[in-house]
Amino acid sequence: MLVATWNVNSLKARMARVEEWIEATKPDVLCLQETKLADAQFPAMSFQALGYDSVHHGQGQWNGVAILSRVGIEDTVSGFDDGREPDPDARVVWATCGALRVASVYVPNGREVGHDHFHYKLDWLGRLRAHLDAHHDPSEPLVVCGDWNIAPEDRDVWSTSAFEGSTHVTPEERQALEKVKEWGLVDVFREQHEPGGLFSYWDYRGGDFHQKRGMRIDFVLASRALAKASIANLIDRNARKGQKPSDHAPVLALFDDSTAGVRGLWR
Repeated sequence: MLVATWNVNSLKARMARVEEWIEATKPDVLCLQETKLADAQFPAMSFQALGYDSVHHGQGQWNGVAILSRVGIEDTVSGFDDGREPDPDARVVWATCGALRVASVYVPNGREVGHDHFHYKLDWLGRLRAHLDAHHDPSEPLVVCGDWNIAPEDRDVWSTSAFEGSTHVTPEERQALEKVKEWGLVDVFREQHEPGGLFSYWDYRGGDFHQKRGMRIDFVLASRALAKASIANLIDRNARKGQKPSDHAPVLALFDDSTAGVRGLWR
């Protein structure tokens, strides 16, 4: 099964590129973030024509997350089920694709250290952990995919000095992400790729993509059970090239359920 995640930075602006990429890559499951669409505007019929069922959780010109699947979609949930007031932003949607539980997440940016939105970001990650605690188990096949807006380690940014005092790299954010992972999630890309300089996001300004000034903030986190079946992981930098690209590249994870101990896991 091929699972991918991609912050498209406006699906309306990027739809032709997304369709082209889907036709060329054919992921079984594709998580999208920052669709910037209301649910009524989401092009579900266009994706259906490509062979994908879909679920979307949007709010118009901001945020928005979706899951596309060519192995079916069931048991969809928008937001958190943690007994608290609903999240005011459309930042997470859940679905079962085949027998694989999937979440597409768009973690808050944080804006600047100490800002109210920074504290919202930390609290949001705590709510994600609480939802996992309440509804899931690391022994089940599950992926949480998306734009995490956190570089987990110094090797995940092009320059530590360039980010000094900024969001995305603070100890508080990294600790909050680590607490989510401690539930039983594995960064499958990092398990297979040790070097730094492997990025998924590059700012549009200043030629950052061509200057290799980026961050790795998009990733597929797999439950411990599913991570055993991870056989290949990559960042598709080619999708960041050309006319009107997103500022993020797709991240792909390939899982093989013939692996010992997980045979038939999502069937």
